[in-house]
Amino acid sequence: MGHPRKPQIFAPRLLGYRRGGPAAILVPVLASLTAERIRADIDVLSRAGLDLEAFLAEACNAIQRAVPWAGACVGTHDPATLILTSVRKFGALTANNDNDTLWGTIEYGLCEATSFRSLALGGTRAVSMQELPDRQAETSPRMNRLMRPVYGFADEARVMFHDTTGVWGGMALLRGPDDSPFGADDIAYLATLSEPLARGVRTGILTRLADTAIVDLTTGGPAVVILDRNDEIAQISRGASERLAALATTVHDGDPLSLVVSIANAARLAGATADAPLPRARVRTPSGQWLVLHASPLDDALAATGQVVVTIEEARPPEIVSLVIAAYGLTPRERDVTRLVLQGVDTKEIAASLQVSTYTVQDHLKTIFDKAGVRSRRELIAQVYFDQYVPRIGGELAPNGWFSQ
Repeated sequence: MGHPRKPQIFAPRLLGYRRGGPAAILVPVLASLTAERIRADIDVLSRAGLDLEAFLAEACNAIQRAVPWAGACVGTHDPATLILTSVRKFGALTANNDNDTLWGTIEYGLCEATSFRSLALGGTRAVSMQELPDRQAETSPRMNRLMRPVYGFADEARVMFHDTTGVWGGMALLRGPDDSPFGADDIAYLATLSEPLARGVRTGILTRLADTAIVDLTTGGPAVVILDRNDEIAQISRGASERLAALATTVHDGDPLSLVVSIANAARLAGATADAPLPRARVRTPSGQWLVLHASPLDDALAATGQVVVTIEEARPPEIVSLVIAAYGLTPRERDVTRLVLQGVDTKEIAASLQVSTYTVQDHLKTIFDKAGVRSRRELIAQVYFDQYVPRIGGELAPNGWFSQ
C-alpha cells in the first residue's frame, strides 16, 4: 500500500488493485484459494484466546490480503444497546483522530441506513456504499461530510460482528478515488467473516491485557461530561479526563471522546422518541476494569440548548453479568443454568426449576466451565463477579462505599 500523494488526503492507492488494472483481471482474489485460507486463519484467530487489541490487528491484516483496503476503522459495541465502546484504526487512519467526534455525531446523531446500528437492527452482515441502490452513496452524510472531503476516500464497505449471541461491533474498510470500488463478491466474502469476527471480539473483551495495571484515579466515584448542542465540552468533572485517557493506550486507539459524543447523540435521538430507553454502554478498559457510560438530555431550562450529560462510572458486578455471560458464547439453556448458579442455586434445584434431570444440568455445567475456562462453580462465580475487583479487595473505600482506586 502506497502513501498519500497529498498530506491532506489520507487514502493511499491500493497497489495492484487500480480500477481496470491488470491485477484486478488476472488475479481474481475471491476465486483463489487465498481467500479461503484467510477465512480459516481468522476462524483460528477467533478461537485462540487473543486479547482484543491483538485479535483485531491480526484480523484486519488478514482481511487486507483478501479484500484490499486503504484504511480501516473498527468499533466494538455493547450488544445490549449497540452503543460504541471502543475504536481502533489501521492503515491510512492510524493515529488520525482529529475528526473522531464528528464521526460520532454523524453515526449516532443522524438516521442513516448504513449506520452500524441500522445495519445491526436490519440483520445486514455486510454492505458497500457504491453497491447501494437509489444513489444513496451520493446523499450519505457520512460520505459527504467526512469520508470524501476530509479523508479523500471514495468508497466504504462495512461488516458487522454478528453471531448467535448478538452484535459485538463492526468494521469499516475504505478505498480511495483511484481504487476499484468494493464489488458484490467483496461484500459476500466479508459477510462470511461476520461470525468469526464476533467470536474473536467476544473472547478478546474477556481477556485482560497481561501486564497492564489498574489505573490509579485521583478522583473516585462517577465522572461527568456535559456536551453542548455542537458536541463541545461545556463542563467536565474532576476525574473524567483520567477515565477517558485510560481508554487509549496504543497508536491504533481512536479518540475516547468519540464514545462520549456517540452516546450523547444516541441520547438526543432517544429523548425525541416517546418511551425510548436512554442509552448506556458497558466499556472494558485495557486494564480490565469495566465502566458504564450513561447519557441523558438535560430536562431543565438548559434543554433548549441541546446539552447532554454523560456519566462515566465503574460498573458494579450486576451491571456486567449479562454481558459476560453472553461473551462466553453460551446457548440460551446454558445461560439459564449460569444465572441460577450465580444465584447460588444447587444442582437439584436447577434441575427442578428448568424441568430437566440433574444429569442434564451436570452436562450443561461441564460445557459452561469449558467455555468460561474454569473448573468449578466457585471459579465461575469469581470470574464473573470479581475479575476486576479482586486486586483491590482490602483497599480503601470512597465516600460512596466503592473502591477509591
